[in-house]
Amino acid sequence: MEIKIIRTNAPKAKPDQNSLGFGQHFTDHMFVMDYNLEKGWYNARIEPFGNLNLHPASTVFHYGAEIFEGMKAYRRPDGEVQLFRPEENMKRMNNSAERLSLPLLDEEFALEALKTFVNMEKDWVPSAPGTSLYLRPFLFGNDETLGVHTIHNAKFVIIASPVGAYYKEGLNPVKIMIETRDVRAVRGGTGYAKCGGNYAASMRAGDRAAAQGYSQVLWLDGVERKYIEEVGAMNVMFLINDTVVTPALTGSVLPGITRKSCIELLKEMNIKVEERLLSVDELSEAVKTGALKEAWGCGTAAVVSPIGELRMDDVKYQIADGGIGKLTQKLYDTLTSIQWGHAEDTHNWTCKV
Repeated sequence: MEIKIIRTNAPKAKPDQNSLGFGQHFTDHMFVMDYNLEKGWYNARIEPFGNLNLHPASTVFHYGAEIFEGMKAYRRPDGEVQLFRPEENMKRMNNSAERLSLPLLDEEFALEALKTFVNMEKDWVPSAPGTSLYLRPFLFGNDETLGVHTIHNAKFVIIASPVGAYYKEGLNPVKIMIETRDVRAVRGGTGYAKCGGNYAASMRAGDRAAAQGYSQVLWLDGVERKYIEEVGAMNVMFLINDTVVTPALTGSVLPGITRKSCIELLKEMNIKVEERLLSVDELSEAVKTGALKEAWGCGTAAVVSPIGELRMDDVKYQIADGGIGKLTQKLYDTLTSIQWGHAEDTHNWTCKV
């Protein structure tokens, strides 16, 4: 399918790289493609960034027929722009689409569209340390009817936003608390899909945690309420003695691309990794005995987020010395060096645009 290019007649001034924030500025263009049950995907184009014209009865507004991805484009030291494992994002997007009965994408074409779009907007990729161009592909149903049925019409859109360094003041550990009232997802639900409903349902618990001075909540499984699943909107890992333990992908945990990359790097470091069920009781015992050496969340936005304090049953526990563990720091340094092109990519994870 050909991608039609419609350039803006009014390019915007680039924002100050030192005050980008997150998701506050948007590039000049966006990629849009339409879907119809009879036609399939059609009318792929890159057009000036602007509002979408949607019918008030569009399926996405009433039944949450929506999925998305989060990824970044990085400015290398040589001035080139590269992506990090974008094929994994497109594969996961189709897994999410299948769960929500949205039309599947041709992954090869979607990746080509992404590269074409980023190449067109590459002047928007900032070069200041820690900055990047955040990419948000999303897909939603827009049938103009209130009936609940298989999606007949949909849109696939990619927008981009230059974003600042996630850690402006250094890689500081966060405080988290175990959430005992709300659950993020259940097996058989949409936990493994990257859809907006999962995030909307998590906000109440996040607000309660923030009111008590905590950055994130540690989610438990939705059935037995005792097995750890994620931390905030990230996957989570624990160094217990000499083994890294991370919750297994049982269907209620998002298969994170940063998670996958961390596991592959850890195994290369000859560090034992266990993907399994981890109960609160086991974690509590590891904290109390000192067996828990490090803990961190991992995801696209933060890459790696060290955890320095854990609150369980109104009792606060400091993890190790409350600082950043050596392994956490090493993972962060290794991943970011590959992503920004400061280190050789021996894994074939990056691709230039």
